Amino acid sequence: MLLNVRSCFIDGISPPVLNSLLDKLLEKKVITDAEREEADAMQNRSNRARCVIDTVRKKGEAASSQMIEFLSELDLLLCEHLGLV
Repeated sequence: MLLNVRSCFIDGISPPVLNSLLDKLLEKKVITDAEREEADAMQNRSNRARCVIDTVRKKGEAASSQMIEFLSELDLLLCEHLGLV
């Protein structure tokens, strides 16, 4: 599911939403502290978004579903644009 919307997600997510998404993913243990730090180390928004979606996608369906749920809470318009809701 996330693979199909990867490029649109990377292009469409705003820095504040990306930061909030990272916070939620870390709080719910979808990503580790190390994975959060890896994303935070990236200066470029596109690279950060790429890192986040690829990290979560590789963790499987449960992690992907959790990310979609968080994203819909944070930016419903983007989720609708991506066809995730």
